[in-house]
Amino acid sequence: MITLRTILATAALSLVASGPVFAKAVVGDAAPGFTLTDSNGKARSLAEFKGKTVVLEWTNAECPFVKKHYGSGNMQAQQKEATGEGVVWLTINSGAPGKQGAVDGAGANAVIKTSGGGQTAYLLDPDGKVGHEYGAKTTPHMYVIDGEGKLRYMGGIDSIQSADQADIPKATQYVRQALTELKGGKAVSVSTSQPYGCSVKYGT
Repeated sequence: MITLRTILATAALSLVASGPVFAKAVVGDAAPGFTLTDSNGKARSLAEFKGKTVVLEWTNAECPFVKKHYGSGNMQAQQKEATGEGVVWLTINSGAPGKQGAVDGAGANAVIKTSGGGQTAYLLDPDGKVGHEYGAKTTPHMYVIDGEGKLRYMGGIDSIQSADQADIPKATQYVRQALTELKGGKAVSVSTSQPYGCSVKYGT
């Protein structure tokens, strides 16, 4: 039986192939530096977190794939688990004004309050510059940067490309796995994976 969820999931996945083509992010290389304004109007830069492991999470609260991970509590649990271990978690919204899921600072804070998010900061990228530099194609699209500033993982949050919450316990949680391996001084065993979700709603 074809459900609305299936239709939405198929449509969203079909959009990711036309993502940005001028990304500078390469696993094993230095992560592109950036400065963005957070939901409280403060400028935050990647450089300020030098020496710390950093997770970047591209988001759009209206995307069914994002709703999968926030509605189940999976994203918030991983945020709080990571930040509790000293990891910096930056949620980034690259939606252009007027596009689905785009928010201003007040809107971002409302999303955080409603979801109970545990991120370090929610950053706004309305012109999509940072999203394009990282080649962020989907929401969610995840990146892990080590304490030396090198990109160690990019791809999906987990291994099952669906919008169904029931798949979360069965999936390999790639971000959590990467963080555990980095903490243990090990190489990240899965450094790239296919991101899945809704296309990032860039203006251009």
